[in-house]
Amino acid sequence: MKGGVAELFDSFRKVVLPIATLLLLLKISYSSFDSTTDSLLQNLESSQNGSLPLDQPEQVSPGITSTSTNYSAKTGIRQQTCNIFVGKWVQYPKGPYYTNETNCVIDDRQNCMKYGRPDSDFIHWRWKPNDCELPLFDANQFLQIVHGKTLAFVGDSLARNQMQSLVCLLANASIPVDVSETTDTRYRRWLYKDYNFTIMALWSPQLIKSFDSDPTGDPYYSLMNLYLDKADDLWASQVDKADIVIISGGQWFFRPFLYYENDQLIGCHKCNQKNVTKHTHYYGYRMAFRTAFKTLLSLKKLKGRLVMLRPFSPAHFENGDWNNGGNCNRTRPFNNQEMKLDGYELKMYMTQLEEFKAAEKEGRKRGSVKFKLLDTTEAMVMRPDGHPNHYGHWPHEKKLPDCVHWCMPGPVDTWNELLLATLKMEGDEFIQR
Repeated sequence: MKGGVAELFDSFRKVVLPIATLLLLLKISYSSFDSTTDSLLQNLESSQNGSLPLDQPEQVSPGITSTSTNYSAKTGIRQQTCNIFVGKWVQYPKGPYYTNETNCVIDDRQNCMKYGRPDSDFIHWRWKPNDCELPLFDANQFLQIVHGKTLAFVGDSLARNQMQSLVCLLANASIPVDVSETTDTRYRRWLYKDYNFTIMALWSPQLIKSFDSDPTGDPYYSLMNLYLDKADDLWASQVDKADIVIISGGQWFFRPFLYYENDQLIGCHKCNQKNVTKHTHYYGYRMAFRTAFKTLLSLKKLKGRLVMLRPFSPAHFENGDWNNGGNCNRTRPFNNQEMKLDGYELKMYMTQLEEFKAAEKEGRKRGSVKFKLLDTTEAMVMRPDGHPNHYGHWPHEKKLPDCVHWCMPGPVDTWNELLLATLKMEGDEFIQR
């Protein structure tokens, strides 16, 4: 009897125990991977259970991850997705996708080659996610994915920066026709006839209704009325035509504001009015995105629409402010130990993401519009070398350096590499809508 028990125990030790150990290790490994995939979304999800002070966004770690596997018969891609937004910049010896001689429109203020930027290292870096490779931009593949669709860029001049980058990237495959309904280049539209694909720019720096209280005052410091509960009709009346909406904003929320709700003055930012509640700029920023997302959720044509938030784009002024000697003279990226998102930029970023998460949850509940994050912020905080600085104008013009926008070609092209990767992750379900 004792010998039988000993043999049974020996068999268990040699066969069953190793299998059980292997299964346990696999479970731990999977759980460890899975638990990191949506850490920010989970933190934001839990924060929705309690009310957040409008002026004090919760501080949680940035970064949203996708961990599904998709196969697209149309693009021929099976892709195990990873967090493409967390990584580092690596040197890339090959040249850019386009130059300032490519058949596309580059705003002079971002045309760094035209204005003689002496260094070229800034165009020889690529974004490398930690756990995968970011594919090169494929213009033909992009146009196949967006066939029959309309893409709208809603926001300020940085949204236009991304739109112009996309048009230049697509020039390798197709040249569009200008079908703009106005001569104002802030509202330009491009049609790719062979693909029935339209790109539209809808300039709206505050996203909500606004006007100057003193039109004759300083354009940067005069008081502006901001209607927190009313979307800017310049984009809201047009956006229902779009299948994909990329919304962004940030640099226009620091000036003095009078805040209105229901057409009643309810507070201000940097104002001298007595008996008016004072708020930080985060209050107006939060309410602008809340109203913008509510507007997108209320559109009649909802089924199949994809709304993407491209969050805060960091500026890199050093040695002073934008109007007080500041510049961006660096010629290399930071690594992720040298520079991280913090301070007011982190608060701006988190304010956006909290409102994004609430809108995403509402979109899922309605089963209509889908929200995705085009999270370029971490990558761009490491690119102080990518701005025009003094090379968006001729030296004799004596203009202020630009450390907000991005040279073209330059790091801004990565935004559209990430855009294409995100669209591919959507798979055939999106392509066939």
